[in-house]
Amino acid sequence: MLGAILGDIVGSPYEFDCNNYKHKDFPLLSARSRFTDDTVMTIAVAQGLLAGQGNPGRTFAEVRETMGLWGEAYPHAGYGGMFRRWLHSEHPHPYGSFGNGSAMRVSAAGWLFDTLEETLEMAKVTAEVTHNHPEGIKGAQATAAAIFLARTGSSKQEIHRYTEKTFGYDLSRTCDEIRPGYRHVETCQQTVPEAITAFLESTGYEDALRNAVSLGGDSDTLACITGGIAEAFYGMPPYLQAETLKRLPEDLRDIYEQFREEAARHAIFSSVK
Repeated sequence: MLGAILGDIVGSPYEFDCNNYKHKDFPLLSARSRFTDDTVMTIAVAQGLLAGQGNPGRTFAEVRETMGLWGEAYPHAGYGGMFRRWLHSEHPHPYGSFGNGSAMRVSAAGWLFDTLEETLEMAKVTAEVTHNHPEGIKGAQATAAAIFLARTGSSKQEIHRYTEKTFGYDLSRTCDEIRPGYRHVETCQQTVPEAITAFLESTGYEDALRNAVSLGGDSDTLACITGGIAEAFYGMPPYLQAETLKRLPEDLRDIYEQFREEAARHAIFSSVK
């Protein structure tokens, strides 16, 4: 999950078409690098999953509550308009979204459960709190499944085949083919396949982030999704772990530490340390 958070931070200066930098030779971190709503909601979902203890109904209620609480705590993190209205609603309900928010916040689900079936079920629950459109659910499930498969020893070829077969995403294009015409789009359909491709073409954790950001578009969310998968596959260099934690406020770090302790209990080939 920390890999997803760093992806958000790394991608944040390059978000939106006007800020996109379609090359890989950018400073990984700078004074402009900051966490956004992607990180806040990643932490919120992690806390909700921990409290839900694998029970779907309880998890739905807990995730809804934690997302609301963290949204209030960090009201200027960069939420989209529909989600902002959901946060301010007295009785928040799912609103049929297929935006990429369901995928960018789901990484904890890939670490906290012992089977792929449980992972898919809990990813679905976290999406349905807001993103109950089939494409919103699919984006969350595909991301969480890739993380689970990566941390349990699957090869890139196996992750590629599973993703295409199970979710119907076209992963045939390379980053070089995606990059020229790719623009800022906030749907799962036009974010999750690209983020997975950025991971599949990478040679290491940092290279995966550079691939994702270099595509352009919704750079922080792309790199958040890619970073979550890449961490599960490669691990995350200790100096980048430390740098990420240094950039988080204490309240967000506290939830991450709770998550880390629980995730370690479910480690198989996991990089959680």
